[in-house]
Amino acid sequence: MASEVPQERTRVQLGRTPRLRLREKVIETLIRVAGISTIIIIGLIFYFLLREGISAFLDIPLRELFGSRWYPIENDFGIWPLIAGSLLVTFGAIIIAVPLGVTTAIYIGEVAPQWQKEILKPLVEVLAGVPSIVLGFLGWVVLANVVQGLGAPTGLTAFTGSIILAYMALPTIISISEDALYAVPKEYRDASLAIGATQSQTILRVVLPAARSGLVIAIMLGIGRAIGETMAVLMVTGNAANVPTPGLGMFFQPVRTMTATIAAEMGEVAQGTLHYNTLFAIGIVLFLITFAINSLATRFVGTQSSRRRGGQL
Repeated sequence: MASEVPQERTRVQLGRTPRLRLREKVIETLIRVAGISTIIIIGLIFYFLLREGISAFLDIPLRELFGSRWYPIENDFGIWPLIAGSLLVTFGAIIIAVPLGVTTAIYIGEVAPQWQKEILKPLVEVLAGVPSIVLGFLGWVVLANVVQGLGAPTGLTAFTGSIILAYMALPTIISISEDALYAVPKEYRDASLAIGATQSQTILRVVLPAARSGLVIAIMLGIGRAIGETMAVLMVTGNAANVPTPGLGMFFQPVRTMTATIAAEMGEVAQGTLHYNTLFAIGIVLFLITFAINSLATRFVGTQSSRRRGGQL
């Protein structure tokens, strides 16, 4: 009797093996299809932008296309003011959002007691759910008056847009940074504290370096969130297509971003015209900028991982 029981179990396991293999094969196929579909969708998006916007690169000399004057009524399609406006607003947003976001993530993940974590984490997630049009309206009605009261000639400036975009990028940076800190093994902290390091030294010299790749990803996703925003910057940046004068005062000048230009003019332009194609060319430039940022982040993370593995070896 004792020998029959293992034999029955063996037969049951052998009977289940083909079913388990089929299930694993189905799951692997679904994962593969999902991954390939993502690549195909991105490729189709770029193909559509290229099909509609390549005419602008062919019909307009590059010197004029990347010129400093955007005035479509007079057939001036220089997109450099739009690129400069997008980069300026995004740069200001990242300067504000990165220190606040990473510091908040450190406090939530490493310092705050458990009852505070249970309150702060849901609040951060709620911030991500505020519609951008609502933030743009608040920036236009409230924040613009505050900025103008500080001495700016107008409240609709790049600085106003940077503050709004920083607020919108904060939930992404905080959430992903906190996850990166949580992924650091507890043994790292215990070992640091065991040799006499303080909590602040452990955070700065052990936890943050170990979570560097995750923090970089959080920052890059925050940049992507900021540079791709449309409605908020359309309402609070002034929509002046000019290149800001270099200096600290450039943040207090009206600017116009690439996304705001597409949103403001696409509904009024005739399909198939040079103006229409140029708006899609702006989309191509924005796509390439975002792709370059993500590629740099991926390369940086890969370099850090290789150095870490090399150090372990």
